[in-house]
Amino acid sequence: MKIVDELYELYRHKLTGDEEDIDMLTFAFLEEMSREDLLNIIQELNNQELYDLMGLYLIESLKGKFASEDYRPQRSSNIQHRNIH
Repeated sequence: MKIVDELYELYRHKLTGDEEDIDMLTFAFLEEMSREDLLNIIQELNNQELYDLMGLYLIESLKGKFASEDYRPQRSSNIQHRNIH
């Protein structure tokens, strides 16, 4: 993705590349972008980049949804519960 390459080149010697730096850079970048700016970037993506972007968005969004709920898979049991009284 062109924007990733540009941000990397601008900041690769200024940041350590740890998760905190990358988060800060990402949120600072997004803060400066308008909806129209973001849509223009999306328009420039090739098919694979668009699929990757949507895939990552879906994965992270679903992880967040499951994490925010008390999600525990129900175990199916083959054991029949009987009243033994």
